[in-house]
Amino acid sequence: MATHLRLVGMAALWGASWSWGKVVTQTMAPLAAASLRFLFASVVLVLWMHRASALRGLRSLTRNQWLGLAAAALAGVFGYASFFMLSLQLVPAGKAAIVVTLNPGATLLLAAILFREHLNGAILVGMVLSAIGAYIAIGGGSQAASGLGVGLGELLLLGCVACWVAYTLIGRLVLRGVDALTTTTVTTVIGALMLLLTSLIVEGLPAWQKLGQAPASAWGSLLALAFGATAVAYAWYFEGVKALGAGAASGYITLVPVFGVLFSSLWLGEATPANLFIGAALAISGMAIMHGGRRRAEARQRR
Repeated sequence: MATHLRLVGMAALWGASWSWGKVVTQTMAPLAAASLRFLFASVVLVLWMHRASALRGLRSLTRNQWLGLAAAALAGVFGYASFFMLSLQLVPAGKAAIVVTLNPGATLLLAAILFREHLNGAILVGMVLSAIGAYIAIGGGSQAASGLGVGLGELLLLGCVACWVAYTLIGRLVLRGVDALTTTTVTTVIGALMLLLTSLIVEGLPAWQKLGQAPASAWGSLLALAFGATAVAYAWYFEGVKALGAGAASGYITLVPVFGVLFSSLWLGEATPANLFIGAALAISGMAIMHGGRRRAEARQRR
């Protein structure tokens, strides 16, 4: 029971990250804030690795594994975090949270193309539903055509999807034999350094000097992103994978957009227009169908 509650908590923290990110980007430079988020999280994850006596395992990583970890950091931390923060300057947090529903379908589709993984009927139906739902929620029937800013924000959201898919596929391709804690910690540290360097070059020192003027709500949200949505959520996810298996634990990700829309409405007072509600319902249903189809496919492979 405790494992299931932690996985629900993980989904809630990841769903809340969109609202926290929205608060942060209102008063902090996006790349500087993203740098701090992952620098703070890096400290926790390195201490976690030390406690698990896993730091010594870094010596055994091959050159190709280090290159793979750097590529994963570029896509899954630097790229995703940059698009995440920049998009939240332009779109509501509730709409942005729906982007999560595109990740599994896009990943499975590319995995089928690149690795020839089998797609059954349920997975295909789920993909279509998720794509239609996401289009309705973040594109179709919205203000996308009413102004350049909103259109750019939606493109940045699609950048989040592309980066997450790349991160997942890089992991499958070049990070075999590297455990999840090492992958998460090393990519977080490398990605944080990439974000820090880019922020200093693009935003400059003035952006960092202005961080001290940010209100307590922004700092609280930034710390929640670092320690809650990154360190604690990943810890609970790994515990769930260990106890229930990757398939069962990943099913809880279906709840992320639910919490994302809920928290954006409750905390930020964002409106939930009909297109967002309908699109979210379709997209989340598609995720659930995809997850069921994937579990059935995995069960057949084990027979």
